[in-house]
Amino acid sequence: MDTRTDPTVDVPEALFADPEAEARWRGRFTAARISVPDWARDAPARSVYSSNASGTWEVYAWDRGSGEQWQVTDRPNGTRGATVSTDGEWIWWFDDTDGDEFGTWVCEPFAGGDAAPAVPGAERGYPAGLDLGTTTTAIGWSTDDGSVLAVRVGETDLRTVYAHTEDAGIGALSRDESLLAISHSEHGDSRHPAIRVLTVADGSAVADLYDGEGKGLDPVEFAPVAGDSRLLVAHERRGRDELLIWDPVTGTETELDIDLPGDVSAGFYPDARALIVAHTRAGRTSLHRFDLETRELTDLPTAQGSVGGADVRPDGSIEYGWSSAEQPSSVRVLRPDGTDEVLLTPPGDRPAPSVRLDDAWVPGPGGDVHALYARPEGTEGPVPTLFMIHGGPQAADEDRYSAVRAVWLDAGFAVVHVNYRGSSGYGTAWRDAIEGRPGTTELEDLAVVQAWAVESGLADPRACVLEGWSWGGYLTLLGLGVQPERWAVGAAGVPVADYLAAYEDEMEPLRAFDRSLFGGSPTEVPDRYRTASPLTYVDAVVAPVLVLAGENDPRCPIRQIDNYLAALAERGKPYAMVRYDAGHGSLVVAETLRHTAAEIAFVRRALDLSVPIGG
Repeated sequence: MDTRTDPTVDVPEALFADPEAEARWRGRFTAARISVPDWARDAPARSVYSSNASGTWEVYAWDRGSGEQWQVTDRPNGTRGATVSTDGEWIWWFDDTDGDEFGTWVCEPFAGGDAAPAVPGAERGYPAGLDLGTTTTAIGWSTDDGSVLAVRVGETDLRTVYAHTEDAGIGALSRDESLLAISHSEHGDSRHPAIRVLTVADGSAVADLYDGEGKGLDPVEFAPVAGDSRLLVAHERRGRDELLIWDPVTGTETELDIDLPGDVSAGFYPDARALIVAHTRAGRTSLHRFDLETRELTDLPTAQGSVGGADVRPDGSIEYGWSSAEQPSSVRVLRPDGTDEVLLTPPGDRPAPSVRLDDAWVPGPGGDVHALYARPEGTEGPVPTLFMIHGGPQAADEDRYSAVRAVWLDAGFAVVHVNYRGSSGYGTAWRDAIEGRPGTTELEDLAVVQAWAVESGLADPRACVLEGWSWGGYLTLLGLGVQPERWAVGAAGVPVADYLAAYEDEMEPLRAFDRSLFGGSPTEVPDRYRTASPLTYVDAVVAPVLVLAGENDPRCPIRQIDNYLAALAERGKPYAMVRYDAGHGSLVVAETLRHTAAEIAFVRRALDLSVPIGG
């Protein structure tokens, strides 16, 4: 990969003087990892998954019958994911250019062969959903002109069933392939979408479901039984993520009262008689079975930590991903007899374990802010502290393994994660509290947690570091300008830096997201965008800042980052930059290693700490 590094960024050949410590941190990144496999609905022995075993995240196939596994894709900047046709004959993957997320779906034979366009007639665009039936393909894409959703039945021509200038996406096909559920934001709020069910035959509307302003709906999946038109829907009618069953044909609607205190998500069991429920609360996940007839909720035994990608196979086995802050990720299977074991073991050595995360609830202006934190082993008293800020903003930091967190801890830094207002998993009021005032709202929560970290004796007030990627990178740059007294140094990956220019250049689905978040476009509410833009506060920045950015990023485009860096340069502010030839982050392990080494070396030098560590 062509990596161009600004001359002011000195990426060391080794972060640690001790060879064992150096090997340990690098091994956490280079160790092979795998995603939870996706299998063919009608040929469940045929599966696909993603892995970094080659040094780049690519698509792999797994024939469970023979046990054979092999690499499918091999592209310089990697491949983000794949699925497999219902009959198991074809592997589908999205073909973009150098990580720009703009492209088309291609497919290739499961047994091996060349890739070809999967859906003739589909335009290049940003993906807006895909669902594969036995004879029907439902596919969506978006461009600067809006969203297009289309279907293809058998060998017929691709036919548009929905198009709109506002954001929309494919939701789910019914099992008999007569109905298509879509999400849309015709009402102008893509953060809180509505649902429409269309007939596949002619695209006519069967029914609509809309809960009104500020309450979104998400079509999860139709019941996986032929002739069953029930649709599982995620809703937020009572201030948190919950579930209901809606039959758009009969008009019946049943809210599911699942007795769990946090947010819930779910999918059907293969017989459609029960749901597998993921319950998220305070950064940790538990799994449950909910019987749709008896309404009985049964706990499924998983260790404390974070669970992802759980799905039920035809034999009732549950395959899922699991990790905790201490233990690296594994793909596991919970069998009907209660046996819980590793399903797939990647080749090579396992990553070294790390340190557990503890919890803090800090009083803030909008309520208690949940923080997860870890201290370097063997330390006492205040230490340099990294505030690692998650992206999204509709995401959350959880009790999960992170090679990045682990190396910062090894480098002598405490690490604090802040699930600020705007984060998911703490109710919809918390998530939506940033609407109309993004950026500065989250910084209020970061401020109270930073103050707590100092007052509690964890953080050295002279060595508080702000770091994050995507929305976390944006908050890093904004924090350096709005709260310069709190932060000694910052590192921002793929950030929004100049919000007005970012809006002009970013992908259209993100423009729609921004309009929903800010309450309008920059033309309609210009003051809100200026208030939220890091460029507005560039004069106040005093801390050295490192920026890492992809040349082909459609989410946080490079021009607006260059604008911000030029403003720093004009004012003689200390900064450095790493540019790389990919998009919103990199799928290449060696590139991620370089980014991490650049951040740690830059921060330690800014704090007058030795590089390499221990040298």
